Amino acid sequence: MSVFGVFKCGNAAELTYYGLHALQHRGQEGCGICTTNGMELYRERGEGLVIEIFNEKKLTQLKGDCAIGHVRYSSAGGGVDNVEPFLFRHHTGDFSIALNGSLVNSNQLQMSLETQGSIFQSSSDAEIIAHLMKMNRIKDKTNAIEEVLTMIEGAYAFLILTKDKLYACRDANGLQPLSIGKRNGGYIVASETCAFEAVGATFVRDVNPGEMVIFEKGADPKSILFADKSSHKMCAMELVYFARPDSEIEGVNVHTFRKNCGKYLARLAPVEADLVMGVPDSSISGAIGYAEESGIPYEIGLIKNKYIGRTFIQPSQELREKGVRLKLSPVRSLITGKRVVLLDDSIVRGTTCKRIVRMLKSAGAKEVHVRICCPPMPHPCFYGVDTSAREELVSARLDVEGVRQMIEADSLFYLPEEYLRKAGNETGLCLACYNGEYPTRLY
Repeated sequence: MSVFGVFKCGNAAELTYYGLHALQHRGQEGCGICTTNGMELYRERGEGLVIEIFNEKKLTQLKGDCAIGHVRYSSAGGGVDNVEPFLFRHHTGDFSIALNGSLVNSNQLQMSLETQGSIFQSSSDAEIIAHLMKMNRIKDKTNAIEEVLTMIEGAYAFLILTKDKLYACRDANGLQPLSIGKRNGGYIVASETCAFEAVGATFVRDVNPGEMVIFEKGADPKSILFADKSSHKMCAMELVYFARPDSEIEGVNVHTFRKNCGKYLARLAPVEADLVMGVPDSSISGAIGYAEESGIPYEIGLIKNKYIGRTFIQPSQELREKGVRLKLSPVRSLITGKRVVLLDDSIVRGTTCKRIVRMLKSAGAKEVHVRICCPPMPHPCFYGVDTSAREELVSARLDVEGVRQMIEADSLFYLPEEYLRKAGNETGLCLACYNGEYPTRLY
């Protein structure tokens, strides 16, 4: 999931359209845009890619110079009712909300709200935030959002758009990324800095953990720190998998981070081989780093079908398996008779890696040595990554040798936790899926 916001930039819908294109890698199931011209809120959303949902006519109908947008992959619940941004009509003022992340106390909050009479139309945590804003009977939006921020817990970065303001909020642990850019006197807010390049904005700063930034006409952005305690615990999977290589996450370039991971793997787990390759796209940087450090040639041994989405974030196991077969094709002339080092970003369920190893061997690879750019993942994530069930995680059931046998590799090595930290210049990271140390309470 990803959010994108525009404040007083002109042609807000068009800018959001291009911003969401830059963030499409974070979700391909649905997308939406909501705009305001200072008097009304206008929204368009649907299931599918940005280019499938929006055209020139629809963008023209989305009037105004302020907007928020969203691309979605589902960690729970599908259908157009779950596609954000959500739009709410209320006598205290209409507003729209787009959320990236997940609340760990969502079940408790929803049960309490339903007991008080709320009726939910979706399974998204964004709707819980909206109901909380209205149930506390605080008419001022800023105060209402501040109150809600003291009630919710988890990993989130969300945007709220009213007729005259844009609110950007980030959780107290900084688990989800959110950055601010500037463009022609206006502001852009996005989950990743790569979206700034797409719309000609320049990076200003990250939204701090536990911070709400308020954008309003005729005033500089206002910062409110709502959390008593805050920490930098960025989700490690942002750097390992989700983010685009040209993004900067907490001051760390994603490509450089992944390349460093590959270099560390080459030092820690050398092997005699003929070529190094990465699984497109998130493992290419790691493969380049491994090749540079080891001196083994880097080759593009797997060709990606660019019209197929990311298999890890497909909503079902069946679709993930079909996606692997359609997504990647081996270059047989490079692989036949060769000893291959295969870099991958992570092993979650093992489905993708096993099929790729089999694919390479059926294409004639003599050996396939798998190197993973993160530690084993035996613990579920409750913060928005679709791994909330322990039984889905292959490392929860098998040790490293067991996983090696399962994926049918000749050798397997994971990057140790301390080297993951080093790759990110000791940037604060949430490593809960690797070590079970969760930064929030779990309900």
